[in-house]
Amino acid sequence: MEDYSKKNKSIAGKTVVITGASSGVGRAVAEAFALEGCRLVLASRGEEALKETVDLCRDLGAIATAVSTDISNEEEVKNLVDQALQFNGRIDIWINNAGVMASGKFEEIPMETQEQLIKTNLFGYMYSAYHVLPIFKKQNEGILINNVSIGAFMPAPYSAAYSASKKGIAGLMETLQGEISNFPDIHISNIYPGIQRSTGNQHSAKYSGLDFKIPPLAADPRDTAAKFVELAKNPKKGMFPDAVSYILKTVHSLIPSTIVNTASAGMRLMMNFKNAPADPGNIMSPSENPHRIYGETALPVPSKKVKNALLTGIGLGLGYMILKSKFLKK
Repeated sequence: MEDYSKKNKSIAGKTVVITGASSGVGRAVAEAFALEGCRLVLASRGEEALKETVDLCRDLGAIATAVSTDISNEEEVKNLVDQALQFNGRIDIWINNAGVMASGKFEEIPMETQEQLIKTNLFGYMYSAYHVLPIFKKQNEGILINNVSIGAFMPAPYSAAYSASKKGIAGLMETLQGEISNFPDIHISNIYPGIQRSTGNQHSAKYSGLDFKIPPLAADPRDTAAKFVELAKNPKKGMFPDAVSYILKTVHSLIPSTIVNTASAGMRLMMNFKNAPADPGNIMSPSENPHRIYGETALPVPSKKVKNALLTGIGLGLGYMILKSKFLKK
């Protein structure tokens, strides 16, 4: 039976550091923790957008401050830790959320761009863990929550460096979970969301000739943010925040080659007919407008009832494909 007391444990007054808080999922997470009454230290590269998130949290009654930070720079991460300690004398929860993405043929994406992507996505999480875990050990408690993505389990087609960074984060954090296993009140939790209905897609670098809009069945960033709060109240080593992310991970584990090859073939087909100019996105510089939670979808977002019906249909279809695949192998 689920422990109701743990699920509803108060985290009011806890000091929470959130990276990548200027827009998208990061802003939704900041909003969610503000509503819980936490003290917030918000970080991102874009100062103006970050200030908007701070104002949003203060309007919700939270105590919040901004620290302009490029997490791919270790000195700036150290400064973020120092500023957070000065803010309230301790760090209770650290949320690694900042991340970037680049899509396109591997050899056509500038190597400088791919190197910076790895520095942000993987080294940024590594720097944060390196400098915050000693703080947790001194306090003898603390929670590190990592926004990893299902890219840790299944590669995103034509996004090689992104997929490498996500698998790297999973490996790094799984090892660190073992290292802190003798500290019962220190936790490292990984969350594995799928594609989000956030501004993240609009800010990503695109070298594929495609200007993707977000699919209408993408997850709601506010629903995902609620799962971060749930992990802060009841830490777990890993969590899939919605049915789609779990289904995709499961299907990929059963028929990995079919999923990867089909997705890649679909991308190749679309790239033959599209010719949008290359867009460097936010990898080398802070995100441009819009700095909000929700991004632009390709089609109107269906109601939850319709969405659930569609997801059920997709799930049944994928189940049939898996059974058929297994039957043909016999």
